[in-house]
Amino acid sequence: MRTMATLALLVAALAAPPASAQEPPGPGEVVALLFRHMKAKDAMQALLHPEARLVTTSVREGAPVASVVPVERWIQGVRSSTRELDERIHDTRVDVSGPLASVWTRYDLFADGALSHCGVDHVLLVLTSEGWRIVHLADTRTTEGCSPP
Repeated sequence: MRTMATLALLVAALAAPPASAQEPPGPGEVVALLFRHMKAKDAMQALLHPEARLVTTSVREGAPVASVVPVERWIQGVRSSTRELDERIHDTRVDVSGPLASVWTRYDLFADGALSHCGVDHVLLVLTSEGWRIVHLADTRTTEGCSPP
């Protein structure tokens, strides 16, 4: 019986995928990685589709404002910032249909440890041969009602 148990463990170990053969990050993980890379000021571009769009929305003086931000300008702004930017996401919802995913998440942005603003990120991702890539990121920005978890 002991030999059978040892043999069963050996067969199970050989049948398991190697530790290095991890699943690629899912859509929610890619979004979380983007903000970790933003904080570290590195590798953000690798998670974005070459034709990605960024849109930021807010309300100024009572009027809605929407701005399309070129990806290169956003990345350059993050990398050249003298402040530590830490976007903390929470209450994340991920919907996937085949090679298309939508991530809706609340966030709080901290600059040098102080709360700057909060809002919602809505991120659309597509599955490519390299894994999930962000094709569209839209956010809202407000300083009212922010209550980080």
